[in-house]
Amino acid sequence: AAAEAIGANALQARIACYYHDIGKSLQPQYFIENQRTGSNPHDKRTPEQSAKIIMTHVIDGVALGQEYNLPKPIMDAIETHHGTSLIKYFYVRAVEESGSIDAVDESLFRYPGRLPDTRESGIIFLADRVEAACRTIDTPSKKLYRDMIQTLVNDAIAEGQLELCPLTIKEIYTIIDVFTKTMLDIQHHRITYPKMPGVEEEEPGIITLEVQNPLRKSGPR
Repeated sequence: AAAEAIGANALQARIACYYHDIGKSLQPQYFIENQRTGSNPHDKRTPEQSAKIIMTHVIDGVALGQEYNLPKPIMDAIETHHGTSLIKYFYVRAVEESGSIDAVDESLFRYPGRLPDTRESGIIFLADRVEAACRTIDTPSKKLYRDMIQTLVNDAIAEGQLELCPLTIKEIYTIIDVFTKTMLDIQHHRITYPKMPGVEEEEPGIITLEVQNPLRKSGPR
């Protein structure tokens, strides 16, 4: 949606997004979207070990892409979708456990990828960051989404993550607007339908070949 709004290659961005996290397929249990109930494998790892596992999905993704000869625009998305960002969760945990920020080597918690250097890879970088963070909002609203997305984009710029990206300031503001609308569309609340009064909950009926189709008046042919 953002690529379309600024006249970038939307089809390329969409396809690259399908592939950008393929490196996670080699160790899926370490990523929150693949974890269900039960223990978290990171509980048995040090923050440094966990960060290394997380950042390795970029390295593994690049290796898989090269093995299967994925085209350059897709490889760009795999390699740049985190840039050189800090894996803050485990970095903060390491600082808390050590009791001193000076005792923690920040470089051990930074992604090894290169910075995004096309408009499409810049959009994917921002979309990946925004989507993950916006999931933490318990009561979504346009203002909350807009404020969080604006902060995340500002942080990316301040960190220098977009210094090689040709996105203009005007385009970045357009992307923020589109992201806000898209997140609202994705996370909109669904209606909880009330139960019919005086009606007991029943198991859903199963239609079999032995039961006449109730929608047909003349019966089966």
